[in-house]
Amino acid sequence: MNTKTTVISQEALDAQFAYCDQIAAYWQSLGIAPTAYVETYGCQQNEADSEKLRGYLVQSGYGIAAEAEGADVVIMNTCAIREHAEQRVFGNLGALTHTKRRHPRQKIFLCGCMAGETKVSDRIRQSYPHVDGVFSTHHLWQFPEILWNVLNRQKRQFFIEDEPGSIAEGIPQVRDSRLKAWVSIMYGCNNFCTYCIVPYVRGRERSRQPEDILAECRALIESGTKDITLLGQNVNSYGKDLSCGMDFADLLAAIAQIPGDFLVRFMTSHPRDASEKLFDTMAKYPKIAKQLHLPFQSGSTRVLKAMNRHYDRETYLQKVLYAKKVMPELVLTSDVIVGFPGETEEEFEETISLIQQVHYDSLFTFIFSPRPGTPAAKLDDPTPKAEKNRRFDKLCAVQNAISEEIHGSYIGKTLRCLVDGRDKELLTARTEGGRLVRFPGCDKLIGTYQHITITGATTWSLSGEIEKSSIKNSI
Repeated sequence: MNTKTTVISQEALDAQFAYCDQIAAYWQSLGIAPTAYVETYGCQQNEADSEKLRGYLVQSGYGIAAEAEGADVVIMNTCAIREHAEQRVFGNLGALTHTKRRHPRQKIFLCGCMAGETKVSDRIRQSYPHVDGVFSTHHLWQFPEILWNVLNRQKRQFFIEDEPGSIAEGIPQVRDSRLKAWVSIMYGCNNFCTYCIVPYVRGRERSRQPEDILAECRALIESGTKDITLLGQNVNSYGKDLSCGMDFADLLAAIAQIPGDFLVRFMTSHPRDASEKLFDTMAKYPKIAKQLHLPFQSGSTRVLKAMNRHYDRETYLQKVLYAKKVMPELVLTSDVIVGFPGETEEEFEETISLIQQVHYDSLFTFIFSPRPGTPAAKLDDPTPKAEKNRRFDKLCAVQNAISEEIHGSYIGKTLRCLVDGRDKELLTARTEGGRLVRFPGCDKLIGTYQHITITGATTWSLSGEIEKSSIKNSI
């Protein structure tokens, strides 16, 4: 693995923009208004990457299509975290043979984390001849060059070399929402959890300069963005590779002091580096959402050691208890893996007891999925699939009951929520802690903060009624 970080020069980016101009001129010479479709799998970082791909495409003269059918370019931005996700991608990739048959000039690309795996690129070469290009996350900044090569040379492109992790500032973005925005503050991961493929496909940790992050956040806030999510595989490691004297808590504080009506939150936070300083900073600034996603993965100290998580059960609990102490209103979510190789029934019950002790608002739950190339994939795994499924179902039942109880406690409270859209006959909004609220109202409320009194709750969402005085003050 190449561990050196490369900052992409302005000259190199200008060369990519020149390719954008050439692509736009190519389509203009044919009298065609081309379209492109980007399909995203996986995490928020992939979503942010797709926004950059759309930015490049728009600069190259493409309109953004809502589906693959008829599009001149189709990009599948993929996730390699679980086997099921990979198989779904291959299935959908195979189905694109039909869209390309109906639209022969269609160009198909696969990128993202799967593209960083040698076994995937080899499979594409051998079994998916209709795919025109494959490029890993390290080569995203070169997409205009890759696209031009395919259009100009009519030759398949594979940009999958083990390049050093890079940072490229200034790539245009087409964001999915004017109200909410992803802002990547760092890339890659140094933790090497034994089950995780991310460090192998996204490279080592590399932080953006704080002035670039702050400039992006200011521009978003000035344009009307109300909710900013800072992204990184481990945001708590921010700044360790820089000599700027600013850690993640300092960065959060600096963003929270930007003028404007907005909230800032972050994903994902590794318990190893979550500090009391971070929790104190969250508690101090009203513009930092009192929401924390802090994956624990297992409640067993032995299993955590086998996962190479760098903390034990007690250390994790101490951090959670401190966070809840300084932020009593904290909405806490987490990730948990069931059926890690060698997990015993007793160790699984330790996970259940931790969930019951902490009382998470919600959990993202997974059954262990072996990723070739990771240490955990080589471990003996004697637990039958049926037993893992039983444990998974029990865990979900325990958490669902807790989520329903917590949501029930919201009834009668009035919360300030950001109205962000519509779901059939009801508007949707999000609380500061990210809880979904549905309520009756008109579309002109979308994009505003409203005070909503909670009148009902389910395991997954809340329902309510908007305060009339809130409507008058916002319209």
